[in-house]
This record gives sequence, structure tokens and C-alpha cells, in this order.
Amino acid sequence: MHLSDWLLNSRWFIDASAGIGAIVAVELVRDSYHALAHVWAPLYRLHVWHHRVFRPDLSVKNDTIYRQAHWYNDVPESLVMLMFSGLWAWLLWGLGISPWAISLGIIYALGFLATGMARGAGLAEWTDFTHKAGPFDATPGAWMVNRSYHWRHHFDDQDAYFCGTLTIVDKFLGTALSLKGKRIAVTGASGTMGRALLQALSDRGAKVTAFTSSSTPITLVGSTEPLPTCTWTIGQEAELAEQLEKIDILILNHGINVHGQRDEAAIARSYEINAFSHWRWLELFLKTVKTNKDIATKEVWINTSEAEVSPAVSPLYELSKRTIGDLVTLKRLDAPCVIRKLVLGPFKSNLNPIGIMSADWVARQIVNLAVRDMRNIIVTVNPLTYVLFPLKEWRVSLYFRWFSQGKVKG
Repeated sequence: MHLSDWLLNSRWFIDASAGIGAIVAVELVRDSYHALAHVWAPLYRLHVWHHRVFRPDLSVKNDTIYRQAHWYNDVPESLVMLMFSGLWAWLLWGLGISPWAISLGIIYALGFLATGMARGAGLAEWTDFTHKAGPFDATPGAWMVNRSYHWRHHFDDQDAYFCGTLTIVDKFLGTALSLKGKRIAVTGASGTMGRALLQALSDRGAKVTAFTSSSTPITLVGSTEPLPTCTWTIGQEAELAEQLEKIDILILNHGINVHGQRDEAAIARSYEINAFSHWRWLELFLKTVKTNKDIATKEVWINTSEAEVSPAVSPLYELSKRTIGDLVTLKRLDAPCVIRKLVLGPFKSNLNPIGIMSADWVARQIVNLAVRDMRNIIVTVNPLTYVLFPLKEWRVSLYFRWFSQGKVKG
């Protein structure tokens, strides 16, 4: 390639990047404006019209209020986007960016302004994509806002889920998943990580329930009252199906480590507890996802472990954890709600007394990443896992998608 061709291609790449950056920057302004409207009274008096419009099925309560909401909320928001896009264009012009790239942010903001005004005039309700009524056809998006994601802003927690198209601002603010008031059940609750998770979730305002095989009451720090507890045994998961109807988030955390054992009993026990029991729990919980609200708010978090991609110096622990890990990857392709994986490195516990990390610290990091809507929550001291696990998950998911099929509809 000649130098002139390289420079020409590079210039095109720079211009394209600047144009895309302008659109993203305008989106960030839009979402920041929305978040500010929930903490600054003058803006909230305009924004609150938006929250007066919809029923839980996203149907419109009143056509007049619907139109007024766009004049009071969407149009001012779009004008702020347009003003910022003009400032961004001025900056790009000074840097010598091509006019077509400079104009992308302005055109994008003008599009929002035009559709907002059209909806305010009762002419283009079809452009209100995230408020379309009807059954949800997808779980909340991880990086792009869809109807089930935005529904949560109206009917789950108005102090979260601020984003309109990209979820970047919510991830940055930690408002991409609200735990406030969520009914969360944790299995393996009497273990080190189970107790740490219960404490971290309770500290975030969740209503936690302990699922354990132990009869010992579980009490959190700062409380004298034992937690609500359900006692269960391996193989009898179905007996708790009724309790799962009331749970918003199920965290499958129970497990066993037989270390160097490899006899028949150790094999059976490892797979039964670490893989098959988790699978039965997962299937039971997914059957409780029936309504739009369930699709938007119910979740399963599964502790599959770093052993999915790294040695754990315990062959049966690795094999059983990889089994449930791959089954979860398969199930994610058709799951009716969000499924998160907890990919944890060695933390100190009864199962692993030589663990490096503190269980309390790990639990806090899990929660910090969950509220930023990370679907694969990796907490480890091994830097390779942050590279190897996403690659493994992408490869296995792609393979399953190509060579298996989901439930046949109809």
C-alpha cells in the first residue's frame, strides 16, 4: 500500500471514529440529563410527566398526558442534546475533522428533537420504541436498552435504569441493576461465601433469604434476628418450587470439593452437588418466569467458579464445575430471564482453607459488578481468567448456537 493510500484510509478511519464518537457523546449527555432529572427538582418537575403516562403493560393511560409528556420531557432533553452536539461539532471542526463526520452528532440530536415534537403533536407514536405495549420478546439488554430494560425504570426502581439507548451511563453509575427491595435467595447460605453474599446483598437493600442444609440460624452483622431460612437437602429441590415463585433473584452458591479423591462415591457426589443439583434449581426457577415483570426483574446467578477455565488442583471439582458451566451457557441461549455466572478465584473458606482472597471482599465485588449489569462476574487474582473466560464463553456459546436448537414454538 502506498503512503498516500494509507494516509487516505487513516483519515477515513479518524473521521468515522469522530462521527461515531459524536453520536455516543450525545447519548451520554442524554442519559446524564435523565439521571440529573431525578435529583434536581427543576428538571424533575418536567421529567415527572414521563412517569405519569404508562400502565405496567406500557399501555398509555391518557393520550393528552402522553403528548404533553413529550413537550415537557423529550423536547427539552433533545434541545440539550442538540446544544451539546453543536459544541462537539465546533471542537471537531477545530481538529480538522471532515464536515460529514462533524454533522453526525447534530443529525442524531435533531432526529430525537423531530420525533419528540412529532409525538407531542400526536403524529408519530410508533417511534416510541421502548414504550411499546405487549409481551416482552427479550430479556433486558446488556449493552443496548430494550423494552424490558426500560420497563424497570418505570416499575422497578425510578432511581435506576436511566439509559435510553446505550447502557454505558448506568454501568458507570452502578444503576444498571437495582437490588433495593429485591427478594434474593442464596443457596449454600451457611457456608463462607453464602454468608458473605447475604451480608453484601442486605447492605444494598435486598430482602435476603437463606437456603441451607444446616439447621443453625444465620444472623447478619448488625442484627440480632436470624434471617428467613429454608432448609433443604440435595435431591429434594422440587419441594421448594412454591418458595421460588416469591423470589426475584436466585443465587446458586452451594458446592463441594472432594480435593484429590477419585473413587466412585466422590465422582457421584461431586457431580450431584456441583452440577445436577444446580441444574434442577435452575430449571425450577425458570418455570416461575411467566409475566413481563418476571422477564424484566427475575434473575439467576450461578457460582460456576474459575475452574471453568483454570486448574483448581482438584480434578473432580474442575470437571463438575465445567459441566454446570457449559450447561448454563447452553441454557442462556433460550433463557426467559437474565442468567449471570459468578467466576470466582480462590477465596478462603471451609472448602478452600488456603484461599487467597477474603470471601467478604469477593462478595462485595460480585455485588459491585452485578449492579453494573456484568453478565459474567469475574473476581480473581489471576489476570489470565479475565482474558480466557470471555473467549471460552464466546466460543462455547457460538458452538451451541450453531449445533443445537431451542424449544420448538407452537
